[in-house]
Amino acid sequence: MNAPGPTLETARLILRPTAREDFEGFVALMADPESARHIGGLQPRSVVWRSMCVMAGGWALHGFSMFSVLERSTGRWVGRVGPWQPEGWPGTEVGWALLRETWGKGYATEAATAAMDWAFDSLGWTDIIHSIAPDNVGSQQVARRLGS
Repeated sequence: MNAPGPTLETARLILRPTAREDFEGFVALMADPESARHIGGLQPRSVVWRSMCVMAGGWALHGFSMFSVLERSTGRWVGRVGPWQPEGWPGTEVGWALLRETWGKGYATEAATAAMDWAFDSLGWTDIIHSIAPDNVGSQQVARRLGS
């Protein structure tokens, strides 16, 4: 069962609220040292489960959260992208984290563009930040492509 929220479609991707069947994808993301490096580091399954539940719960509590990102052509889970503002966060963020084997395909930019458009149009956000580590060059490049 999916958490409440919209499904967005781009040319190559489907963005939808986090669902239980996404768990193994989340585990794979957080088990890869490079993929997990800037989003909390390697994590055991129990911690990944709790993190995924926080994202799923954001839809019920706030009306927004990270979307699970699926390849349209395969239906495969490839990452998470979307609006994010946990308690104490410095602003309204659209963030992204994708499986390493998808890096360089433009998925982060494509999905983040759809998520940002949705946040502006549906949530009424007027400003979006991206919290990016100084050494995360790939995400800095994505942010530049997004116009940030």
